[in-house]
Amino acid sequence: MTTTPSPETATDAQPVEPRNGFDRFFEITRRGSTIGTEIRGGVVTFVTMAYIVILNPIILSSGTDVVGNQLGFSAVTAVTALTAGVMTILFGLVTRLPFAFAAGLGINSFLAVSVVGQVTWPEAMGLVVINGLIIVILAATGLRRMIFDAVPVQLKLAITVGIGLFIAFIGFVDAGFVTATGANSPPVGLGIAGSIATVPTLIFVFTLLLTGILVARKVKGGILIGLVSGTLVAVIVEAIWNIGPKFSDDGVNPGGWGLSVPELPGSLVSVPDLSLIGQVSLFGSFERIGALAALMLVFTLVFTNFFDAMGTMTGLSKEAGLANEKGDFPRIKSALIVEGVGAVAGGYASASSNTVFIESGSGIGEGARTGLANVVTGLLFLIAMFFTPLVSIVPTEVAASALVIVGAMMMAQIKYIDFSDFSILLPVFLAITVMPLTYSIANGIGAGFVSWVIVRSLSGKARQISPLLWVVAAGFAIYFARGPVEALLAQ
Repeated sequence: MTTTPSPETATDAQPVEPRNGFDRFFEITRRGSTIGTEIRGGVVTFVTMAYIVILNPIILSSGTDVVGNQLGFSAVTAVTALTAGVMTILFGLVTRLPFAFAAGLGINSFLAVSVVGQVTWPEAMGLVVINGLIIVILAATGLRRMIFDAVPVQLKLAITVGIGLFIAFIGFVDAGFVTATGANSPPVGLGIAGSIATVPTLIFVFTLLLTGILVARKVKGGILIGLVSGTLVAVIVEAIWNIGPKFSDDGVNPGGWGLSVPELPGSLVSVPDLSLIGQVSLFGSFERIGALAALMLVFTLVFTNFFDAMGTMTGLSKEAGLANEKGDFPRIKSALIVEGVGAVAGGYASASSNTVFIESGSGIGEGARTGLANVVTGLLFLIAMFFTPLVSIVPTEVAASALVIVGAMMMAQIKYIDFSDFSILLPVFLAITVMPLTYSIANGIGAGFVSWVIVRSLSGKARQISPLLWVVAAGFAIYFARGPVEALLAQ
């Protein structure tokens, strides 16, 4: 897939007239796209992201809060789809960018594992809302944009490449192609005992190769065709061999499907349970655990939310050809504000912070360039509230193939990075590698920022570093040391 030029470049080189007001609003023709391409891209993004409707409830409902309460699975499922749909559409209409929203996996895990052991679920969601309000204020005042502009172009490119490796790694793990080896060394390995030994993983390989061939041959809808074909094969295989889930009440089935079993459900329609909306205690956590401890949790949420989203939008805009040579993209201030609103909305609905999803790259890889693709994706999420059983047909092993394909596409940005200067090479290398190895975009960005400031300044290039980057690097140093800091505050 070739990336389109930035809108500014395209407009200067070859002015194009919009066909109508709809075209003018979304800038479809201006960005070299079509309505059909946008619809197809929106569908591909939804299919790739649909797993979140199942996975987010699994994560959040597994967490027992400090008073012994849990969130209901069906209720979390409904608000997950609702918030993703509303925020994806809102972002598409305000920014006209094809970046879909859903509950962020890093933050929901942090809430379920770490936060609710200290506070109640309403209090935890109150912290998420506060986190979102802080991000909105930072974006509205221009500070978030200033931080974005302070990041050197080479690091922005490294973030794009790192995200490519990260989402490919997610795809390999989701497919069972890469697995943890436990206490042994190395920490990860190929499949089971060094071989691809399960049918779901083989279907991932089949879907990956089929999609790769279609994309290489520039077949329109190649990624979507690959996803649909892989799902059909998975449904047929499950109907014949009855493989079943990997985890069930009967124990662990190593050869089973990772998250959802590709079979036709008995009932296609379910009534959404929206009872969790508004179940928030904004400042209850401050009373329960104290202001300092609560602020430390908010600090962690803000840093994770802030830089995960910034890195993701940087990578996606580059892949879509919507970023200029500095890495800026259209309506960046609005994008940063709406992303903060996603955290507020996710917390208010008890769906966890909603943020830009890197899986949006699959729709971009299919040709999506405008917010119309987001409208399509968002509408499908809203429909999914009523058809949750149907959404679960696509197994994660099939969806994972699209992530690997998009990861490969994003890797192409590495050719623009200057590797001749080691004071650039080392920070760039750390930013790229730390993301997939620690399973965190924020960690990779932090490693890149801190090392850039230290290595570049002690190499005689301190004057080339923005003062704001020094501040952010110091903040990341605190972020990386938050465990000892929290322990000190607890004394």
